[in-house]
Amino acid sequence: MKNANPYKNSSPLEVRRLIREGKITGQTSGMCDGWAQANLCILPKKYAYDFLLFCQRNPQSCPLLEVGDEGKRFLNSSAADCDIAKDVPKYRIWKNGILVDECEDASRYWRDDLVTFVIGCSFSFEAPLMAAGIDVRNISENHNVPMYLTNIDTKAAGIFSGKMVVSMRPIRHEQIVKAVTVTAKVPKVHGAPIHIGSPDVIGIKDISKPDFGEPSGIREGEVPVFWCCGVTPQSVVMNSKPDFCITHAPGHMLITDIPEAQLQN
Repeated sequence: MKNANPYKNSSPLEVRRLIREGKITGQTSGMCDGWAQANLCILPKKYAYDFLLFCQRNPQSCPLLEVGDEGKRFLNSSAADCDIAKDVPKYRIWKNGILVDECEDASRYWRDDLVTFVIGCSFSFEAPLMAAGIDVRNISENHNVPMYLTNIDTKAAGIFSGKMVVSMRPIRHEQIVKAVTVTAKVPKVHGAPIHIGSPDVIGIKDISKPDFGEPSGIREGEVPVFWCCGVTPQSVVMNSKPDFCITHAPGHMLITDIPEAQLQN
């Protein structure tokens, strides 16, 4: 099964440096095979306890890998020599729940009161799916995974509440059980699917028009399978309206130094 990404076998440090230099600016699916990728949500300290509690109450959508120190742009454990304001291909800047900017370098927005939340990403279970003989369409077609806002409520915590976001991968009927088994072994990167089939049941009106990312065609004999997605905090930010927040742009992830095998049960 072909992986068209030229950075499949690159090291996380190498790719982060290329991102920092502005040489990689696109989505990161298929990069750094064997290493975990992560979502970001960076908030002022006054919101940090509420968001930590939100993650604890919604572990499938927001599986925490690390929480940074207040004001620090460098992480303690998940990525060495990583400038969290520069080493992600694209950032989103939010004010009062409104997206005000997308940029490749967030350092001009950095503040001394910011706390970084590093959240597991489903890109990290794509290599195990492929190793099991399952076509991961966004990898084989080299595009961003489709992501959808659903009608599923998250569990509120403090100021934070909102609807869940899911990612979708088409899976052949006879491979669904295998896909569930493979991804259930990695709960720190969303684990087993949250829904299988019938997009309308979870509030998705048109599967061909994702809210984030790019569409994946569903072929004859395939079923849409949905996993919790680390873009959920962005839905929650839009709903809860903290006065400031930095996130990654959907599909443009932090590539960590955490081996994917370390996240398995």
